[in-house]
Amino acid sequence: MSEDYSMQTISRAIRVLKSFSNDEKELSLAELHHKLGLSKSSLQRILSTLVSHGFLEKDNKRKTYKLGMELYYLGNLVEEHSHLISTAKPYLRKLRDRLGENVYLNVIENNQRKCIALEQAEQVLLAISHIGHTSPLHAGASAKLLLAYLDQNQIEDYLRENELEAVTDQTILDKVKLRKELQDIRYRGYSISYSERVPGVCSVSAPIFNARNEVVAGVSVSAPLVRVNDEIINNFIVAIKEIAQCITEDLNFLKRAVK
Repeated sequence: MSEDYSMQTISRAIRVLKSFSNDEKELSLAELHHKLGLSKSSLQRILSTLVSHGFLEKDNKRKTYKLGMELYYLGNLVEEHSHLISTAKPYLRKLRDRLGENVYLNVIENNQRKCIALEQAEQVLLAISHIGHTSPLHAGASAKLLLAYLDQNQIEDYLRENELEAVTDQTILDKVKLRKELQDIRYRGYSISYSERVPGVCSVSAPIFNARNEVVAGVSVSAPLVRVNDEIINNFIVAIKEIAQCITEDLNFLKRAVK
């Protein structure tokens, strides 16, 4: 492959990415063909490559594309923290200090839960994770929370297109049972799990909303089962719902001081 051809392909991929805007957040193959004048076969190869690397996301049902989360993570190399992370960070630290356990900020990327921020507690025994860690959306409190707040069509698409593989022997594998669990999460306003993703670990997670009442992230706390009981779990639930609400309010410009 010649250098000129490679550069031309890169240039075309950049043009594809720059085709999206606030007014056109989703575009079909036909729309991109019309905007850019590139052949559909060439566009299809570029789109498939961008999707595979996370720079675009494809809606298989609508046959449209939108910008992917990988651009968000690359953008963070330029800007130290996104508005979401910089808003959440003080509250994550507050929650960690209040509960004495690790706390996390999670989003959906490529049909998986992805950790984008964490605050680690000072404990000898901890449930260890890291920024960038991913897991399937059916396993664990933070993942189930994000899945539960998708719209019903998106949930059904996920269940239809993905096998529910066991991460531990406590992972929910029955789709009927999982649907009921997702309904319960939305009703309660939080998610909880016991050893569903990591053996011997309990997690609780609550949603963060944007101004359109869409869940953009989840905040979660994890702790070894040997360190929790019913009272502590109840404290986790109360605290994490309060903090998620604080982040939601600050994220949407409702000023509230961190106490």
